[in-house]
Amino acid sequence: MKNKGMSWISRVVVIFTALVLIISCKDNKATQTVFSEKEQIGAVNDLIDRVTSGRSSEFVVHLLPARQDSLDFFEFGTENGKIMLGGNNGVSIASALGHYLREYCGYHLSWCGSDTVLPETLPLPEKTTTKTSPYKWRYYLNYCTFNYSMSWWDFDRWQKEIDWMALNGINMPLAITGQNSIWRRVYHKLGLTDADLESFFSGPAYFNWFWMGNLDGWEGPLPQSFMEKHEQLQKQILYRERSLGMTPILPSFTGHVPPALIEKYPDVKAKNTQWVNFPKTYVLDPSEELFSKIGKLFLETQTEIYGTNHFYTADTFNENEPPTNDPEYLKGVSAKVYHAMSEVDPEAVWVMQGWMFHHERKFWQDPQIQALLSAVPDDKMLILDLWSERFPVWNRTHAYYGKPWLWCMLQNFGQNITLSGNATSVANDPAAALADPASGKMSGIGLTPEGIGHTPIIYALMLENVWNEGKPVDINSFIVNYTANRYGKLSSQAVEAWKGIFDTAFENNVNNGGHESIITGRPTFAENPKGCTNTNKCYERIDLVKAWEKLYACIEELSDSEGYRYDIVDVTRQVLADYASVIQQKFAADYASGNIESFKVNADAFMSLIGDMDRLLATRDEFLLGNWLESAKAMGDTPEESKLYEKNARNLLGTWGNKDCKLFDYACKQWSGMMNGYYKQRWSLFFEDVLANWGHYDQKEFAEKCKDYEWDWISDTTCFPTETIGDEIEVVKSIWNKYSSDLLND
Repeated sequence: MKNKGMSWISRVVVIFTALVLIISCKDNKATQTVFSEKEQIGAVNDLIDRVTSGRSSEFVVHLLPARQDSLDFFEFGTENGKIMLGGNNGVSIASALGHYLREYCGYHLSWCGSDTVLPETLPLPEKTTTKTSPYKWRYYLNYCTFNYSMSWWDFDRWQKEIDWMALNGINMPLAITGQNSIWRRVYHKLGLTDADLESFFSGPAYFNWFWMGNLDGWEGPLPQSFMEKHEQLQKQILYRERSLGMTPILPSFTGHVPPALIEKYPDVKAKNTQWVNFPKTYVLDPSEELFSKIGKLFLETQTEIYGTNHFYTADTFNENEPPTNDPEYLKGVSAKVYHAMSEVDPEAVWVMQGWMFHHERKFWQDPQIQALLSAVPDDKMLILDLWSERFPVWNRTHAYYGKPWLWCMLQNFGQNITLSGNATSVANDPAAALADPASGKMSGIGLTPEGIGHTPIIYALMLENVWNEGKPVDINSFIVNYTANRYGKLSSQAVEAWKGIFDTAFENNVNNGGHESIITGRPTFAENPKGCTNTNKCYERIDLVKAWEKLYACIEELSDSEGYRYDIVDVTRQVLADYASVIQQKFAADYASGNIESFKVNADAFMSLIGDMDRLLATRDEFLLGNWLESAKAMGDTPEESKLYEKNARNLLGTWGNKDCKLFDYACKQWSGMMNGYYKQRWSLFFEDVLANWGHYDQKEFAEKCKDYEWDWISDTTCFPTETIGDEIEVVKSIWNKYSSDLLND
């Protein structure tokens, strides 16, 4: 008898087809770049729910028509008994929300010390507030941020960052997650195998420098599971950013290729480049047909998987000098890189960091810069003036010879957490550049830190520029408003304390991204070891101590504020980190004079201070080494993967590269766990070595012993706490009682 129903095979086929369609539809979201009004408003309402714990029903949202001048704008007010938010795109509307929450609800969202508790009844604005940004683009992130800060982020953490970006008006984020799976597809098409790529792809804490062509394979091989996870993560990131009206910047090909490709194509021209003291990498000559072929394949594959907003990042000579300064050669390189983009995407805009024009400024003179830039149409390039607050390049390159460019604040190197910044420049120079006829096609501003999650006040100052309508930011007014919002009340002592900090730590024209503490450097008698441990401060130590004294005076008044609790710990950390140099120079003098008993006393005081810093930092989640290590291990699907990822995480904080790497301590961290579990142990070895060799201690011999300890630590698997220990206020009080007299008088 003939079966009138479906056969089981037919049912399986139908179910399988449905699943494929579902997965396909889900993946299609990753390539979506155009959103309807309904979708945009839906994305904003979802954001409102995330940041207000589900209170979007108390708001009415309007997507408003664009202005004739195309500038972004927002407004907020009252409509039919609800809070009205309006803007020309999702980021603008989110910015309206951010301003409303800060001005009317005391809402403070920060990397460190948030207060997001809202009133039971949201107050209705008494008037309609409208703001316009004169900056078309508000850029965010640095290649390095993706490793120093974001190596182990999941989508929940990324979503919080994207919400923070939107609330602060950022509309152009760098989006370079998930590249390796694209490259894997490309090189498979060119005949390479996974085995060929094992020595090419770096470990997950180093993929940023791999992408920039600085290194191959370090701390790999990279598991395929990681590539697959990051591909899915990138799809989620892009969908969320685009749905809010952001324009993410994706990568493109700059010439870095696997050694296996050179073996497969032995006749192609490729340059061996070396960065720091890592093994050499291969960079394909742009004149080669294979260069265009790979560039085209990469962009086609990436667009198929991730879609495109037509902006592509490419830095052809990142911290590597070209083989010749011949302008014609440089022009040809630039033309080839751009052609590889435009052949696939005629709307392609090349986004280039201006970093090399500062970092290799002896090489990049006017003829070389002009040649590199001239090969690309003006409207098809965007330059990031990466370190505008300290070393602007736009004002010595005729505003990049007519190319659009962005004024950017770099501020941070290696995610070091020293209090540092260039506040006067940040508050005044973006507006000054915008008004300067010599600034050419300045098109916006940006944040380009190597690491985030620290010093929130200097980033808040920079972001004040976004909606300040082209005016300079008044620093004193900013400090008043910021501290009142952050601490939940206006405190005159806190205001004076922060004015003192701005006058000291935040006027840094002395070192790169802030000085380091002698504690986090390889032990020595030298007052300033330099290199990655530059202890040269931009202020007198006592001046910061006096500002700390004023902040401490608020401890009873502001102890309920989460923001204050973070700040008092952070500033206390800084004054102790600075004071370590005072003690170090005491025991250095003791050794020089042969006073062994005094040396022992001061060595004990130094070790005690490190322990007290660890105890202080253990009170805050932001300063726990355990969080960094455990999040790395959690990324692994197997014990072997978790072990690899932990080793990556440790390596970056310690020697950075191999045992003899010149970048050791570049990414040093004043974190609980690092203080007692790494730095204190190194100093203990130092004191033991000095006492054992009293009168004939040899620094070079000790450095070799120290390298052995550092290298062993990278493979260690000791666990560190992921939960805070102690109360911030009580620990700070105990440190005040122990150290304040010495700090103020020594």
